[in-house]
Amino acid sequence: MSVSSTIIIILLSVGCVQGLIYGGILLRSSENNKLANRILATILFFLSYRLLVQILRLFGLGRYDGWYYVMLDFSWIHGPLLYFYVKAQLTNNFKFKRNDLVHLIPFAIQVAFSIFVRLQNLYWEGTRESLSWLGYWGYVVWMNLSTIYFVASILIILYATKAQKLIKLKNMGETISSGSSNWLKKVLLAFKVYFIVVLCILLVDLIVINKAAFTSYFYFTQFYYYPFFIGISGLTYWLGIEGYRRKDSKYLRAKIPNDELAQLTMIANDLNATMEENKWFKDPELTLGSLAANMKIKPYLLTKCLNTVKQKKFADYINELRVKELQSLLQQPKNEKYTLLSLAFEAGFNSKSSFNRAVKKHLGVSPSELRTSF
Repeated sequence: MSVSSTIIIILLSVGCVQGLIYGGILLRSSENNKLANRILATILFFLSYRLLVQILRLFGLGRYDGWYYVMLDFSWIHGPLLYFYVKAQLTNNFKFKRNDLVHLIPFAIQVAFSIFVRLQNLYWEGTRESLSWLGYWGYVVWMNLSTIYFVASILIILYATKAQKLIKLKNMGETISSGSSNWLKKVLLAFKVYFIVVLCILLVDLIVINKAAFTSYFYFTQFYYYPFFIGISGLTYWLGIEGYRRKDSKYLRAKIPNDELAQLTMIANDLNATMEENKWFKDPELTLGSLAANMKIKPYLLTKCLNTVKQKKFADYINELRVKELQSLLQQPKNEKYTLLSLAFEAGFNSKSSFNRAVKKHLGVSPSELRTSF
């Protein structure tokens, strides 16, 4: 075995083992998000299975021996599973319904056609005439071209887009907070971007490279074949770790009675007005308790208002106001003689490190870049 093959086996094995371990943990999860965790475990198992298939092929198993007929591809199920995972996270008491089966039609087609194509080897006698018309061209399209990956990429992109729209609708309906859905957005974006890149490469290969010099046996010769699986291994590794970390995360908001929501909205309006008028955020020693006392309300009500209406933690809310105040100070010509840090202290920050973190978090730039923008 060559050094390159050994390196590839190691890289694929890392993702494969990671997916199997965390998939097993998520499968046994009995806490929050039980169904969603099981769907994610299934995704990890399918990804790990595909990596395992490729590892076995590198060891010479699963090509034209007894393993060959059980090494089916299940890549067309990844897109629907990704969508079901997001839906299960964002839907109370989510259960599979009969009309959900329509999303599994591509998967059923892939399994059926894969079996049909592989069975052609039982009739192959070395000549085209030994196979039926459908058997021959099915084999060519299925095994010699990138058909499986082409369709799989399109399905993942379509279902990732569908899931992104679902998150957007849930956010608009205020059933989830924008912060709690960030993990789901990252998953969808990662899969969507990766498979858009894969799809572009496949199209270039089909339109340019294959026309210039057609090469048979796509599965074992194309230049992007192993890099593609190394990328899948990386996605599986990351998905396993992050999925495990968030296996008990709550994405849905608790239903808030209308009268309570009205009270919290009123507190939020008072908070906006008093911050505009009194600028209490400029006090570097300001705490949630002292702010609640100034507003003459209970601290727990202020916390609930910030979490529910503002969808922010106290520190993030105050620092965002301080950053806006700093931007206002920087726009005033009379402050050009002052250092950025002195203006930051005037805006309410009590340390250089907290100021740097806040600017980076809320504006996405460094403090030095902030100064030059004014």
